[in-house]
Amino acid sequence: MASIRPFSALRYAAGRVRPEDVLTQPYDKISPAMYAGYLERSPYNLARLILPIPPSDSHGGSAAVAQGEQIPPPYTQAAERLQAWRREGVLRRDERPGIYPYRQTFIPPGSSQIHVRQGLIGLGRVEPYEKRIVFRHEQTLSGPKADRRWLLRATRAHFGQIFMLYGTPGQNPETEIWDRVRQPVVDITDEFGVRHELFYEDDAAVIGRLQQAMSAETLVIADGHHRYETALGFSQETRAGSAAPEGALPTDWVMMTFIHQESPGLVVLPTHRVVHGLAGWDARALLARLGQWFRLEPVAAPASQWREAWPRLEAKLDVQAAPPIATLAMAGDERLQALYLKPECDRAQLLAAYPAAQRNLDLALAHELILHRGLEMTPEAVQQGGHIAYLREADEALRRVIAGEAQMAMLVRAIPARTVCEVARSGGVMPQKATDFYPKLLSGLTIYATGE
Repeated sequence: MASIRPFSALRYAAGRVRPEDVLTQPYDKISPAMYAGYLERSPYNLARLILPIPPSDSHGGSAAVAQGEQIPPPYTQAAERLQAWRREGVLRRDERPGIYPYRQTFIPPGSSQIHVRQGLIGLGRVEPYEKRIVFRHEQTLSGPKADRRWLLRATRAHFGQIFMLYGTPGQNPETEIWDRVRQPVVDITDEFGVRHELFYEDDAAVIGRLQQAMSAETLVIADGHHRYETALGFSQETRAGSAAPEGALPTDWVMMTFIHQESPGLVVLPTHRVVHGLAGWDARALLARLGQWFRLEPVAAPASQWREAWPRLEAKLDVQAAPPIATLAMAGDERLQALYLKPECDRAQLLAAYPAAQRNLDLALAHELILHRGLEMTPEAVQQGGHIAYLREADEALRRVIAGEAQMAMLVRAIPARTVCEVARSGGVMPQKATDFYPKLLSGLTIYATGE
């Protein structure tokens, strides 16, 4: 089952830099404006390592990745910069291997309640999905994996953690370690108001008991699918021709944050879909097609009132016995449309090609009926993402349609963490960007150098 181990992390030297000047959000969450701000904070900001190609408005730098076997210059320059920072003493390796307890304190968007989420940073062995030790829950895109592959090949280092869910109900092997934590080695508040506290535990006996308990667990990737699959590919690549047993090479391991799936601090936000650039857009034709399966209920008109109406509608969704499958805002239609599946439509039949565990997911139904059948977008076209943007903020999704920057916004509900784990462990794979676990794990708190 799951294999974990302590490690000696590379960490920013407290006497050389301030953590708030050098730590960042994950690479794929850094906008062009955030990137510019990070560069201004410090010549040692992590963004200079994790984004060798500056982010565009569409994605965090993966669009322009070169093909072939030669590592592109931006990535080799990132590797040279990493080594220079180590020589200068900006990054230093902890002398003793340890596990790093990690606590986040935050208020989720749209809430006033303080949440606390706790996990443990350590190394986890990368495992092929078919071994059923590590489970994915969503599809991945080729562009981000190519970008991360070049960075890993060049630097041979992991700068952010894979967010892993685990957990046997009623049992939590983290308890002993959290009972021992005292003074954090890092304590900062990020640009979103999230407090991040990092601790350090190197007691071999305590860590041994944790390893024993975790050996009975399986893991579900909550966030970091692209980086996990990149690490898995890199492991297979570097051990080609090697007689070393599994787990013996440093590249067989990747940095993970392990969080219990029943943690009270787990928050999953919805990720809305915004469609743009489709040829022959016709809102009336789409509505007529969707009428085969859905009862359409207008909830706001005209379009100028959409952004005011949405918060009121969203507040009702969690208390409705049968909430809409999705809510659509469309160019060429002045109504905000809530879509309810007609009673005579059978989910199992409509989603016959999907694994059984996914047939109760509204997101799967929305993708199948609205994107695939309604807009006649192939699964491959949806997965490539050329005409779809994924946004956390419904307000921004609606703004784009109102401003003529998009043809449709598909507003969806969040999928609970427990459901994510159930679908993943059953072998189901959700559409890409199915979940948004909030907040993100800060990058640069710990760095795992696989070349040592």
